[in-house]
Amino acid sequence: MSGVNVVATTIFILFFALVTAMGFWASRWKAGDLGKLDEWGLGGRQFGPWITWFLLGGDLYTAYTVIAVPALVYAIGAYGFFAVPYTVIIYPLIFLIMPRLWNVSARHGYITAGDFTYGRFGSKGLEFAVAITGIIATMPYIALQLVGMEKVIQALGLTGDGIMAHLPLTVAFIILALYTYSSGLRAPALIAFVKDAMIYVFVIAAVIMIPYQLGGFGAVFDLASKAFEAKMAANAAATPPIKAAMGLTLAPAQVMPFMTLALGSALALFMYPHSLTGVLSASSPRAIRFNAMTLPAYSLVLGLIALLGLMGRAAGLDLKNPQDVVPQLFLKMFPDWFVGFAFAAIAIGALVPAAVMSIGAANTFTRNIWRPFVNPDMSGAQEASLAKLMSLIVKLGALAFILFIPTQFAIDFQLLGGVVMIQIFPAMVFGLYTRRIHGTPLLIGWIVGLVLGIYLAWGPKWTPTWATPAGFSVYIGLLSVAVNALVAVVLSFIMPNTGADQTKPTDFEDGATMPPHVHQPEPVL
Repeated sequence: MSGVNVVATTIFILFFALVTAMGFWASRWKAGDLGKLDEWGLGGRQFGPWITWFLLGGDLYTAYTVIAVPALVYAIGAYGFFAVPYTVIIYPLIFLIMPRLWNVSARHGYITAGDFTYGRFGSKGLEFAVAITGIIATMPYIALQLVGMEKVIQALGLTGDGIMAHLPLTVAFIILALYTYSSGLRAPALIAFVKDAMIYVFVIAAVIMIPYQLGGFGAVFDLASKAFEAKMAANAAATPPIKAAMGLTLAPAQVMPFMTLALGSALALFMYPHSLTGVLSASSPRAIRFNAMTLPAYSLVLGLIALLGLMGRAAGLDLKNPQDVVPQLFLKMFPDWFVGFAFAAIAIGALVPAAVMSIGAANTFTRNIWRPFVNPDMSGAQEASLAKLMSLIVKLGALAFILFIPTQFAIDFQLLGGVVMIQIFPAMVFGLYTRRIHGTPLLIGWIVGLVLGIYLAWGPKWTPTWATPAGFSVYIGLLSVAVNALVAVVLSFIMPNTGADQTKPTDFEDGATMPPHVHQPEPVL
């Protein structure tokens, strides 16, 4: 314990205690019957535009943003900025697709993507496929939040040997698990207000103070460029030579993977259970459209956060693990009290999405695996109890994930999870916009896309991109989902439709009787 940064650790603990108290108190905020799954797992569908804005921002801009993106920029430069355009591409898709999905889900009481696909296509096989996809893809994403939290805990000096090395992280996650169990989605929704404010403060301080200390942004780019050139020269002199393009601009071979990573990641992002949970908790389609128009403000912040990777190079940090760049940069550039504040912001930035992810996965398991295949007669109270229990189990699984799997490039967790998650995109989008595509072909397409994605990613390093015979690389997720959709379309014109096809045209019209706090569904053209 002699290496602990006492001042920073004290500030860190104070803010962590604050959000813990808020998490437990959240069960009384916008009070509802937490013995019902839609109240515990969706906040009663009563979050207005601003609460949804903070919840989705806290849900989507995570420890992946603050730790993994700067780490990739620090390691290889401009290529790491692919995360910025993909968070711009996604919002027009949200504006078009998600209000329509909200209308159908609110009318029928759907809580998960599996609920929608079963209601739309009447296929239990497709429902199970969508559900298991969401759970599997969410596990590494939660683990990514833990990686970010563990990095700042280690930077505070709270380290140990063997199992003790993970003790502080384990304690933090137990606390998270308890208030998520107690308060459901209300906890991360409330904490997101604090998290977002803290993130904005520490990012603005970083992009002003760090370049000032290094001689300005011009000096930052110049020093970073020289650092990349030196690294490339060292790689070329290695035995055997290491071939890795890095620098302030994309190498020709990086252009295609950069574009496909951005587009594929955008298509996958709102298929995740936690993203849909945030959307379906909104009080109306208007709240969703408001967020589609205003959430790009976070993309500006993401671009600034990515610059921290270049600042790490410019500051002369020589790190074995790129994920240490943000913690070590702050330790070098800021006083201890602000380090504690910034580290608390990063840790809380991991807690909020981890909570929503575990809730989304738990809702999915309960509604689309346990109930239809194990206990079809379970009551609403039993559903809520099982979901609460599953939210704990999911967190434990994510914790085990990082204890036993190397995490040098944590960003690959998200990208490989996206290869899996994007496979439900055809079922969700076709289900909203056409009746020509039906359940069995979508299930076959899902199988083909998933098998192809795993096959192409398979290898010693499980890379998310694949070098095509044509000489360029593409994001495996985008390639595999294109094959998935093509198979579903072709087979839908060949195979007879034996599904229920339960969604009627009136699902997109006004007139349904809704709970008093939920706005009436709007017509969607």
